[in-house]
Amino acid sequence: MMGWLDHLPILPVAVPMMAGALMLLLKDSRRKALTGLAFLSLTIQFAVAVTLLFMTAGSISSDWNNDIGVYLLGNWIAPFGIVFVVDKLSAVMLVLTIVLGISALIYSTAFWDRVGIHFHPLFQFILMGLNGAFLTGDLFNLFVFFEIFLAASYGLLLHGSGSRRVSSGLHYITVNLIGASLLLISISLIYGVTGTLNMADLGIKAGMLDAENRKLFETACAILGIAFLVKAAAWPLNFWLPNAYAAACAPVAALFAIMTKVGIYALVRMGSLLLPTGAPAAFGGDWMYAIGLGTLLFGTLGILAEKNTGRLVGYSIILSSGTLLTALGMPGVTLTGPSLFYLISSVLTTGAFFMLVELIKRTESFGSNVLSVSFEAFGLDEDKTSDYSGDVVGVAIPAALAFLGLSFFTCAILIACMPPFSGFVAKFALLSSALELTDNNLTGPSISAWLLVIAMLASGLATVIALGRSGVRLFWNSGTLQTPKLSIREAIPVSVLLLSCIALSIFAGPVMDFLTETASSLDDPNQYINAVITQASNKAIAGGQ
Repeated sequence: MMGWLDHLPILPVAVPMMAGALMLLLKDSRRKALTGLAFLSLTIQFAVAVTLLFMTAGSISSDWNNDIGVYLLGNWIAPFGIVFVVDKLSAVMLVLTIVLGISALIYSTAFWDRVGIHFHPLFQFILMGLNGAFLTGDLFNLFVFFEIFLAASYGLLLHGSGSRRVSSGLHYITVNLIGASLLLISISLIYGVTGTLNMADLGIKAGMLDAENRKLFETACAILGIAFLVKAAAWPLNFWLPNAYAAACAPVAALFAIMTKVGIYALVRMGSLLLPTGAPAAFGGDWMYAIGLGTLLFGTLGILAEKNTGRLVGYSIILSSGTLLTALGMPGVTLTGPSLFYLISSVLTTGAFFMLVELIKRTESFGSNVLSVSFEAFGLDEDKTSDYSGDVVGVAIPAALAFLGLSFFTCAILIACMPPFSGFVAKFALLSSALELTDNNLTGPSISAWLLVIAMLASGLATVIALGRSGVRLFWNSGTLQTPKLSIREAIPVSVLLLSCIALSIFAGPVMDFLTETASSLDDPNQYINAVITQASNKAIAGGQ
């Protein structure tokens, strides 16, 4: 018999799905009910994600094989049925998603949840897609969950008014539809060659293909890798990102900060399972390393040339993707743990920065009229909004300019990876680990390691220059700087995300130890494969009895 803890892996998908469906039955005018249901859903998701994280760490006892949980939908045995798999990596990504989601939701209640229709259902569906992508154990359902969160993101990107949002949204939709087509083509080819789409089963069958089928399989994996690189905003497939993310409203852009990391996650997951078979070359090695260096160079040049603050944060996301792709393309798993630490820090920082950018714009008299434009565009009646009061909804915070300045400074330090915060810890760990790697023909660090070090230091210097210039322009060199009104609902999410980065710095040791264990488990795909095939079979047999 399954205990109640064994049913937790399905809840991160089922809860937002049911909440979103219920929200569609409610009218947008019932904002209190919608908001209450949204917070209830995210509270449950947060509790479940944290519990799953502790279970994968072994802090909560379970009968999971190697602390990897497998959930059989319909109790169909793997690899024939759909499975959800919870390991350390997926649990970390779940917690990161929900922390970012809660922060974005709190921020949106100041006014963004009321300037368009279906904001809350779309918000739940994008969380459903993200959670499902991190949990699914087969490629086809990875495609399904990709499409769920992308379809929701299309609506959320267009949430609000303005031609710039529509134009950027069309580019975003077009690129992602092309990526989805590539993903579907590659999945079809893989199924035709191997007869399975279960990731664990692929880890077994990929190494047993004959020469003819191996070539077709490697071609399919190459197409699959390109589709993931589109999602990861890798160069030269990332031209759409700065405009799209800068055009989105602040809470949506903050949630988008983790969407590029879904592509990174997929590359890591598939690379972990397939690279030991010697079949594909699309999920790691020199190929990913070269793409990462190109992405780093593109992001560095973009962040130096960009003056718009929103687009500047978009280029920061590209820089983070380039750093991760380059580091994960290095041989071995020495850099995997520090890379995951860097991923967590960068997602939290850029999420906070997107929300902060909109608040800073109010010092330029932007915030005083954005609401009236949005309300007018969507035909909403301000008089019927009981807690709407001019510029912001809720209680305004004192010393708004001091808060904005300090938050901007903290974000700049985190993105530039300067001491003493988590960005510096992540970069220092990456650089020190890279310098420990040696070539077979050399006694010192490899050439690839030196290129990574030079690229990361150059990107850090470029970030300091760009953000320093932007800070001077926004706070010290403006003759029209005005003191804005900021709601507590807007200040709390920014503070929570930045304080989370500070907490990462304080507890860097335990966090890095856990992520190092995560890297070790990824380096031993047999743990994942055995958990899915063996544990799933045992559960199905027990369920049948």
